[in-house]
Amino acid sequence: MADDSNQPSWLERLSHLLLRDPEDREQLIELLHSAYEKNLLDADALAMIEGVMQVSEMQVRDIMIPRSQMVTVRRDDPPEKLLPVIVESGHSRCPVMDDDRDDIVGILLAKDVLRYVATGRLADFDIRECMRPAVVVPESKRVNVLLKEFRRNRNHMAIVVDEYGNTAGLATMEDLVEEVFGEIRDEHEPGHDVTNEPDGSFVVAGSFDVDHLKDLLEFSPSEEIEATTVAGLATEWFGRVPRAGETVERDGVSIEILSSNDRRVERVRLRRAATPGEDSHAEKNETEG
Repeated sequence: MADDSNQPSWLERLSHLLLRDPEDREQLIELLHSAYEKNLLDADALAMIEGVMQVSEMQVRDIMIPRSQMVTVRRDDPPEKLLPVIVESGHSRCPVMDDDRDDIVGILLAKDVLRYVATGRLADFDIRECMRPAVVVPESKRVNVLLKEFRRNRNHMAIVVDEYGNTAGLATMEDLVEEVFGEIRDEHEPGHDVTNEPDGSFVVAGSFDVDHLKDLLEFSPSEEIEATTVAGLATEWFGRVPRAGETVERDGVSIEILSSNDRRVERVRLRRAATPGEDSHAEKNETEG
């Protein structure tokens, strides 16, 4: 067996590649994709590096939860009305409003309410005494700046306002982190579920675990794969981030891209491939017509 102890690490090889001194952002991205093609970076690492670069150019309005989707509670709501909102939403924090969503007066932490529930003192709960101050930021603030402020001040949520001071939405630490690392879901979130389609296929989020794919479709890769998610697997097989409408088949599994953005696959359709063992790509959007 060959001795690999003297072989340079992937970080050393990547550093050597970057010594070509890219002159602008486009050249840097080209170098990163070149590193990916040379197996110096895997698909997940490439997506994270591009995520970091993209975050520096994004504004809070690009990643915020819109006003219409905010889950809020009212300052005058009795405790028994607050609890169902917290339980049903599954959120750890909820904005507290006064008359309407343009008048956010604080942030309620679920743990503060549940502490009273656990001790049987829910009737004594006073939201005015327990809510925390609300952090307010303009929608034009840079995402990387807000992330630094969150880390420095240990905040996890900010109310986003437009140029007129009206509530435009809210941003959370999780929203910001997802821009770099991809969608973060737990086992209770709908996006982690498998949707069984009438035609026998399955629709899942790009964050669906490859290990679960092995159970779902008896997937047995013919060679070692580095990807841990279906999105990463599709990107690995295509050699790039695929577009919506494209399909790849390999090792008895067909992955159809239902939605994606410039950096990652968001949602896919899975099914058993018609011809197991053969590799094929169907790029419908480019070949039709």
